[in-house]
Amino acid sequence: MENNETKETISARRTILVVEDVESNFLLLKAIIGKIYTLLHAWNGREAVEMYEQSQPDLILMDIKMPEMDGLEATRIIREISREIPIIALTAFAFDDDRVKALEAGCNDYLTKPLSAPLLKETIVKYLI
Repeated sequence: MENNETKETISARRTILVVEDVESNFLLLKAIIGKIYTLLHAWNGREAVEMYEQSQPDLILMDIKMPEMDGLEATRIIREISREIPIIALTAFAFDDDRVKALEAGCNDYLTKPLSAPLLKETIVKYLI
């Protein structure tokens, strides 16, 4: 396991685009990782695509169920632009079918809510190394 100094070096100046339509969920993510990473916030998939193109974040945390454009469609569009950006699906739905759909859309990983803070941090670090 890496020490905290190594994790801080990895996270220095890294930007994460959090795509989440529920403010309390965004605030929870901000509390868990906001001191480690610079966070950008998109309220829906359409905003996520626009913010991705403008900001070029290092990683995306993508909620699946959202208004205007869901996370799966946003992931497909972002994948047309970049195959490299790590996208981690976040969802309250823990069904195997949802996991398969997220991975087929182009998500690199899949985490279910309520989120485990240590697992979230480990998963992010895995993709930012």
